[in-house]
Amino acid sequence: MALTPARTMPGVLELLPLDQIAFQRMLDVIRRNYERFGFLAVETPVIEYADVLLTKTGGETERQVYFVQSTGALEQGEKPDLALRFDLTVPLARYVAEHERDLSFPFRRYQMQKVYRGERAQRGRFREFYQCDIDVIGKDALSVRYDAEIPAVIYSVFRELDIGPFTIQLNNRKLMRGYFESLGVVDGEQQMLVLREVDKLDKRGADYVRDTLTGAAFGLSAEVAAKILAFVQVRSSSLQDALDKLDALGPGPEALEQGRHELKEVLGLIHAFGVPQTHYALNLSIARGLDYYTGTVYETTLNDHPQIGSICSGGRYENLAGQYTKSHLPGVGISIGLTRLYWQLRDAGLIDTAKSTVDVLVTQMDEAQLPAYLALAGELRGAGIATEVVLEGGKLGKQFKYADRAGIRFVVVLGEDELARGVVTVKDLRREDQFEVARGELVKTLRVELEQAAAMG
Repeated sequence: MALTPARTMPGVLELLPLDQIAFQRMLDVIRRNYERFGFLAVETPVIEYADVLLTKTGGETERQVYFVQSTGALEQGEKPDLALRFDLTVPLARYVAEHERDLSFPFRRYQMQKVYRGERAQRGRFREFYQCDIDVIGKDALSVRYDAEIPAVIYSVFRELDIGPFTIQLNNRKLMRGYFESLGVVDGEQQMLVLREVDKLDKRGADYVRDTLTGAAFGLSAEVAAKILAFVQVRSSSLQDALDKLDALGPGPEALEQGRHELKEVLGLIHAFGVPQTHYALNLSIARGLDYYTGTVYETTLNDHPQIGSICSGGRYENLAGQYTKSHLPGVGISIGLTRLYWQLRDAGLIDTAKSTVDVLVTQMDEAQLPAYLALAGELRGAGIATEVVLEGGKLGKQFKYADRAGIRFVVVLGEDELARGVVTVKDLRREDQFEVARGELVKTLRVELEQAAAMG
């Protein structure tokens, strides 16, 4: 019988164990920091009703959706009525609308799950990937103060991830719309198209944006395009500089004034939340392409690796679940696309494989002493030390080689001589060193060794 080739489809990230540990630790850091700020865990089904997911039709998202159909339904020729979620925001909207009466508002949730999109197979694009989201949802209203809390969470997450210096860049869609309005760009649809174009400034450059705005599709005058470009190239170097540059914009329509007021309040509170001025800045080109953002918007970038692009983004929206409920549910949130971020960081050499999560390997010298080895392993595990036992024996050198290849640093040997003398031999494979320790002191000694190993990285 011919063998089926073992293969995975393009667009998935399948890792070897030590790489998976590195990825899992990133997940753990993100989860830990989300919880520190009082966000509660939520999970939603990977499969949703298609009509719930696709409340808006005709967009790019619908062309990337994976539909789901049972074999029975296929045989009946039925049209699929289920689909895999393509993000976590739409399921959140459904979740809040469905459980609205049972939730406490403001509702603070975090969600870290896989989503699915039918991306074209290309380097760095994924069809299955983790998103790590937080959102604060209000009932009827939500203070702009929550917009300032989000950067504090971002700062906490990326400081602990320790992947290099980063900057949280902020803007406000109301400010942008108000400024465009002051230049005569008053049509809502045209404003949205201009927003999408200026959002490409850091990626495509000023010449591209200028040519687009003055081209046939937009038809803006060179003077208006120049003013828009000057506006969106505003950056700040400190909190006071950001406030001064917002004031320097001069008076404008109501939307501009409202956006400026919100940004000033948010910037001031970010400072009060304890985020250093070196880690956040005004960037008036940040618009976020998604239409539902209405106020504050965020993008976070690595200072030394701008080619990676945004590593965390999001913003304020006015009505999360308008497709599912008549309640007004404003919110603010961010998302970290962790699969792509991990892949980019590894590709850039910023992260490496992790050490094994197994601390100790208990070797087998004599099969007759297996109960003693199992008792020793149980003692270590009871003390919180992750321990593996060799159950099939073999040459000791081969057992050491296995431990080294599996990334297990410490190997414990309990042979006939050690048993007779009441000691244990511990071998540190990384330092290529070994020592004896009294059987009753093993737990204490290994804890010290593991703490020192962790401190040295």
